[in-house]
Amino acid sequence: MANVKILLVDDHDIVRDGIQMLLEDEIGIEITAEAENGKEAIETCKNHDIDLVIMDINMPEMDGIEATKKIIEDFDEIKILALTMMDEDQHIRQMIKAGASGYILKSSNKLELVDAITTILDGKHYFSDDATHSVMMDLVKGTTTEQNSDPGNLTGREKEILELIVKENTNQEIADQLYISTRTVDAHRRNLLQKTGAKNTAGLVTYAIKHNLVDIN
Repeated sequence: MANVKILLVDDHDIVRDGIQMLLEDEIGIEITAEAENGKEAIETCKNHDIDLVIMDINMPEMDGIEATKKIIEDFDEIKILALTMMDEDQHIRQMIKAGASGYILKSSNKLELVDAITTILDGKHYFSDDATHSVMMDLVKGTTTEQNSDPGNLTGREKEILELIVKENTNQEIADQLYISTRTVDAHRRNLLQKTGAKNTAGLVTYAIKHNLVDIN
């Protein structure tokens, strides 16, 4: 199996060097390129074969939020892992809305970093435990305005698929459990996004929790 190709994006050399050191001996992971800001990150994605971007949020020229939006729009196969500080709750929410598949704190260790990378590349989302609680609580309390639609509009099958999404099942896993095709799962996912007003999987999770559609205990 080919190595996972990673782009590191941070405006501080010491941060990029630190991540490079953490991952340099990790089998199956290759730091393919580095960038100092969002604009450089987008150009690098055009010129390199990238699987995942570890993206800082606050950077000059173009921040990680705008860069994430552009990369998700132009390169649908590339995954984004946001690199955050503990006090960046609002920015974390914006990164998730922009299409990032998760976030990890800059203070995280190698084990968590590798776990985040493998989880996201497996088609799931990764939310750092240390920062998840405050972010999700704000979302559930309704500080975002995306999820205003009536959950009664969802069909039984859509609610079933939504619950499996919340439980971090991939499209293939959902298809296998429900004995349907992945194309059908994709169609249901699109319908869920449209009906709930969510922009991505994280939005669907928030909607489900806010409307008590799943048991998260």
